[in-house]
This record gives sequence, C-alpha cells and structure tokens, in this order.
Amino acid sequence: MPPFLLFVAAAVSQGAWTADQGDGTYRNPVLAGDYSDPDIVRVGGDFYLTASSFTNVPGLPILHSRDLVNWTIVGHALERLEPNAHYRVPRRGGGVWAPAIRYRGGKFIIYYPDPDRGIFMVEAKDPRGPWSAPVLVDSAKGAIDPAPFWDDDGSGWLVHAYAGSRAGFNNVITLKRMNAEGTRTLDAGITIVDGKQLPAVETSFGILPWRVTEGPKLYKKNGYYYLFAPSGGVKQGWQGVFRSRNIHGPYEARNVLDQGRTEINGPHQGAWVTTQAGEDWFIHFHDADSFGRRVWLEPMRWRNGWPVIGADPDSDGTGEPVLRYPKPKLPKQPATGPQSDDEFDGSLGLQWQWNSIPADDWMQLTGGKLRLKSVSGSQNLFEVGNLLSQKLPAERFSATTVLRFAPLRDGERAGLAIAGRAYGFIGIERANGQVRIVEATNTRADSNQPETLLPGPAIKDQPVWLRFNAEPIVVSETPPSDPTFDLPPMRRSIQARVTFSYSLDGEHFVPFGDTFISRPGVWTGAQIGLFAQAPNGTAASTATTVGYADFDWFRIGDQQ
Repeated sequence: MPPFLLFVAAAVSQGAWTADQGDGTYRNPVLAGDYSDPDIVRVGGDFYLTASSFTNVPGLPILHSRDLVNWTIVGHALERLEPNAHYRVPRRGGGVWAPAIRYRGGKFIIYYPDPDRGIFMVEAKDPRGPWSAPVLVDSAKGAIDPAPFWDDDGSGWLVHAYAGSRAGFNNVITLKRMNAEGTRTLDAGITIVDGKQLPAVETSFGILPWRVTEGPKLYKKNGYYYLFAPSGGVKQGWQGVFRSRNIHGPYEARNVLDQGRTEINGPHQGAWVTTQAGEDWFIHFHDADSFGRRVWLEPMRWRNGWPVIGADPDSDGTGEPVLRYPKPKLPKQPATGPQSDDEFDGSLGLQWQWNSIPADDWMQLTGGKLRLKSVSGSQNLFEVGNLLSQKLPAERFSATTVLRFAPLRDGERAGLAIAGRAYGFIGIERANGQVRIVEATNTRADSNQPETLLPGPAIKDQPVWLRFNAEPIVVSETPPSDPTFDLPPMRRSIQARVTFSYSLDGEHFVPFGDTFISRPGVWTGAQIGLFAQAPNGTAASTATTVGYADFDWFRIGDQQ
C-alpha cells in the first residue's frame, strides 16, 4: 500500500466523519466534505463559514459552529443563480467561486465572484436567511476571490484576484475603493501584489517563484495591513502573507504555511479568525481529489510581527498542517458534523443541492417520501442538472437508499450514483417492457463518452434497496508539464473505489457489477446523487408522459 494511502486509512473512521475526539483534541479535517475556499466570521460566540458552490443550487452554504471543530449546515445564501436561463443547465467550472463573509452594521454580508459576470454581494440579518438578491459590486472581467475590508476611519476597500482563463492573466492582487455601503467599487484599483515582481520563495519543495497568487484576505493588526494570499497552485502551493504599513504598499512577503513533512498538499486559501478567548486560528482547504477540498483548522500565533500557522518544528516561521491538536478554548459543543442522512419527512435536508437551477416539478416531498420525476434529457450524469447531490462525507462509508420506481416508458431509470467527471450508479431501468436492476459506469463522462451498462435481474413493482461502498485508492497521475513542479507527491491522486449492491428485502444485499474508480468534478470533489431520468426528447410536460421514483430515505453508514 502506498504511504499516502496508509496515512489516509489510519486517519479516517467509517461512516460519517467526526473531527472532535472527545478528549479535548480534534483531528483534521474539521470538515471532511468538499467546502472549497472557506471563509469565516465570528459574531459573539458563534462562528459562521461559507465556501465556493460553483453551479450547485442552492449556493453559498452557511455552516455554524461554537467551537470551530463541530459544524452543521444552517442555510444557503443563494437560492438560485443569475442569470436564471443560463444556469438552467450545469455550467461546470462556472458559477460561484471563492466567497468572503463579514458582519457589519448588524448584517451578515457575503461577497462572491462569478468569473464570467463580476463580483456580487448579498446580505442578511440572520445567517439562516432570508438573504437579499445579489447586487453587482464590480464588473471587472475575470475578477475572482473578492474580500472586503473596512479601515479604522470607516473607508471601504475590496481586494480581489484574477482568473487567467477569463482575464487572460493572473498572479496579481488588486485593491479598489468601495462606497460606504459596500455595494460598488469606485475606481479601477491598483495592483498591490504582482507575483512576477516578487523574489522566489523557499518552500518545502525548494526555491520557487510566486505564481497563481490568489484568494486574498485583508486584515489589520498593530498598524500593519496583512494580506493573506496563497500562491503556487492548489496542490503544489503554499500560504503567503504580505504586510505593509500602508494599505497601498509596498508589501513584503513570506511563506507562512506549506506542506512541510506532511502529505497535506497546498495548504490553500483560507481565513484568519480570533476567538472571544483571544486565540488566533486559521482555516484552509486541502485538495483530496474525489473527496473534495476539505477544511483544516490550524493554530496560529505571532512571532516578530508575522503569523506562524500550524506546527513549526524547526522554528523557521513556516508552519505545516497539524493532524491532531488541542481544541480551541471555547464552550464545549456536542460532537457533530454536517448533515448527511435524510428521512424525507417534512422538508428536504440542507445538505442537498441540484447540479443546476431546478424546474419546479423535478421534486415533491409527500407522505414521508422524496418523489423525483423522470426528467427528459441527456443520460450522461455529468451533463444533467437533475442530479440531487450531496458531498462525500468521509473517505470510508456506505450510502444506502430505498426506492420504488414507477416508469411509464422504456428508457426511464432511477438510482443512486457517485458522480464527477466520471460516474457510476446502481439503479433500476425499464427496457423492452421489463424493469431490471442495472449498473452503469462512465469513466470519461466529461468527454461525453458512452457509458457501460450492465443489466441485471428483472424485478416486480416492489421496493428496492440500493447501496454503494466507498474507500480511498491512490491513482497515478500524469506528472505536471512544468519541471519546476515535477514532484513525486503530485503524481498521485486519491479517488474513491466504489462497489455496488442491491437488496429486495432490505437485509440481504447482493453485490452487483464492476468496481468503479471515481474522478472529481470541475473544481469540486465527486458527489453522491439521487436521480430519475427519461430518454432525451421525451415529452415531459405532464404527469402522464413520464414516471417517477419515490425514495423513502437516504443514509450514510459504515462500509457494509
């Protein structure tokens, strides 16, 4: 077994992940799900976190904690994406990129970028909602990773980076003035960090140039302006901090956190928060491929006017991620994590998101069941929006559901999937007038390759239990083309090895089909999905033209 997999296997529990160890310590990640580009704010004794959501709907998840370790989902700040017509289909890699959350004037405020449209702001008095409609703050092409800052004199500022795919350049941080309300920028801004102009920096991989510097967060302490901004790329990068006595610069730079001797790549893009007890902490993400960009919590202290993040065994000022550490000195909170199970009794759990803006008739909750209509369209799960999905909850788990399928036409199908650029599912399909168990896999769904379908036994009109088991597997990657970053740790990725099974009585599960190896999505991990489909072109305007699937419940558990 490769060394990285040994570490992963030792660090995770079966079923849902628990960071709180119950003995005054926590283990990382504190969020095992795919919460990319996290940002955080404290209001009194409460902490609120948000993260990128790309084209998942609803967007901008809001998580709550009182101890920085145990988190639950309390809402979403974006009910739908705009423009509505554009996001009626999945726009992989688009939508809501890295946000920033703040609290000012009795309101929670989130700034987020759509790299194809600009920087937007939403606000709410209660983080659980309702949230305002998005307001366009800045329309700069390719602007990403916005973060607001209000100085001691009340003046408002916005820092942001650029997406090279949209702007034509990156590695630059811009500072712009904002109006008093924070609803629009007032000038074109100035460059306060240009990675190309910075001297190379020492990292755990050697002396490297600053490149793809992004994700800025601006703070102030003891007369210094501190700009936290990662660089070097997601997997090969490090967390940079820049400081200056003047908000306009010039800024001096340091690498304050990198992979060090650990297997935790990045570490990338996060935020600093100070507790009511006066402790400083830093959250960031670590890219675990199919398992997503998971959130890590690092201790943070100050030395000679610079932050030191994580463990610093050689006292050189550049930290490395901690795997286990004493919890923050905060009120005790029951060990918990983001929701995953759902009995579909009353309302849909906050963990669920669609892969595009849903139509009103895709879903019903009735009689303690989730009814999904067989939606007409592509049967490639990478291309459809009607995949009702949630994040992978851990690296070793089982996902189980029970459904009753009522198709009206050949080609209709429903099931339980794990989906990204590749997908696999266990489900039920009607073909030639018969309803059968099926397994389908598509290893190159992002290239619109055909799926492989394995038909199983015919079944009657009866409940069927569907399950998959997932565990981590290290997969070889093509080395980066840039020899500067041609490093052994980057040649491996961690994916999910998935096996499927079904049951006709809820007790005896029959293994079925081939083992499937997952792939992540575009800037996301793979996702668990429930779905019902009809063949492309099926008239789907009334309940008499297509069938449906009724799901009784969904549960995460230990591997079975």
